[in-house]
Amino acid sequence: MLSTEEALTAMLACVERLQPVEVPLDEAAGLILADDIVARGDVPPFTNSAMDGFAVQAADIASATAEHPVRLRVLEDVPAGTVAAGTVAPGTAMRIMTGAPLPVGADTVVQVELTRPEEAEVLVLKSLKPGANVRLAGEDMKDGATVLQRGTFLRPGEVGVCAAAGHPVVSVYPRVRVAILTTGAELVDVSAVPGPGQIRDANAHSLRAQVRTIGAEPVVFPLVPDTREAVRTAVAQALTEADVVLTNGGVSVGDYDFVKEVLEDLGARLVFWGVRQKPGKPMAFWTLGSKYVVGLPGNPVSCMVCTEEYVRPMVRHMMGFPLLHRPVRRAMLDGAYAKGADTGRTHFVRVRLREQDGTLHAVLTGPQGSGILTSMAEAEALAIIPEEVSTVEAGSLVEVQLTDLPEDH
Repeated sequence: MLSTEEALTAMLACVERLQPVEVPLDEAAGLILADDIVARGDVPPFTNSAMDGFAVQAADIASATAEHPVRLRVLEDVPAGTVAAGTVAPGTAMRIMTGAPLPVGADTVVQVELTRPEEAEVLVLKSLKPGANVRLAGEDMKDGATVLQRGTFLRPGEVGVCAAAGHPVVSVYPRVRVAILTTGAELVDVSAVPGPGQIRDANAHSLRAQVRTIGAEPVVFPLVPDTREAVRTAVAQALTEADVVLTNGGVSVGDYDFVKEVLEDLGARLVFWGVRQKPGKPMAFWTLGSKYVVGLPGNPVSCMVCTEEYVRPMVRHMMGFPLLHRPVRRAMLDGAYAKGADTGRTHFVRVRLREQDGTLHAVLTGPQGSGILTSMAEAEALAIIPEEVSTVEAGSLVEVQLTDLPEDH
């Protein structure tokens, strides 16, 4: 069996980034840019007003106060989307709307709140410095400048920059399509009432949610019966429809665990089977051409932890993300933790976090069995207990992965 570090290294060494694609800008949020974004023109393209008010010459209003306002003659209105017909000369002003081009001759905009209109004139009640409330051409972006670099994660702000820079279509790394196959004769749909020996299938739903939070596209298959032919058919179909296949269950050593032999028949290369960790020891990984198969354990916590620790960074790498790992901090473990017979494996312990007197504290969520799914809902982090450590005393410092925070936090 591999260590946790060796297993993740082996997976990342096998997978390649997907080829970039061009998508409409409004479909690009949450993806990674594959090319630089260069401004196609100045932004803003012309000097304009940042306020509704009056375009003036600052020298005219240098002495203006509420007690001694300056009176200016209003020449015309300049709504947004129009250009002034005349020129602002000394002693004159133009009424202007936000975004309208600054008229020739004006160098300042007095916001409407600092004025009082009187028929064809306006009284300015306060002096302003030259350039006040004026947005200069190109002050945000200069024509030809690189405004976003390849590898940038497209949040709403970056999408807006692409639009302002004139890019209706952008080159990005696409979402990885992730097939989710669940096996197990004991499983029934979440809408069903379990009969004798049956249990609702939670894994398909938690896996779908995890895949979505990565930013990938889940492709969920119906429950796969525990027969060799059914497993083969489902796996073969999943390999044609997805970039990554997650099998859930069927990778242990039971008489009805067919995933391993089916993949061997299909020509997949087994990279490893088994990791020195708890939970999640029986995880496996195969490659088949440009497709990848991760055999996840069937126990719900094992399944989620392996997806968090291995599938998430692997898929992020395929989608071009430069940062693959959750933030890690040191925390004081409030209670003792003993591995018992499981010494020699890295343990991922579900914990809640709290700050006290400048120290981060980690508290176990309760029983740590691989079937205690509620412990995952309560967890804010995973405390990592290394292979060589058998017991952690209360008050000791441990590393914790902040699983509620994004990799770029």
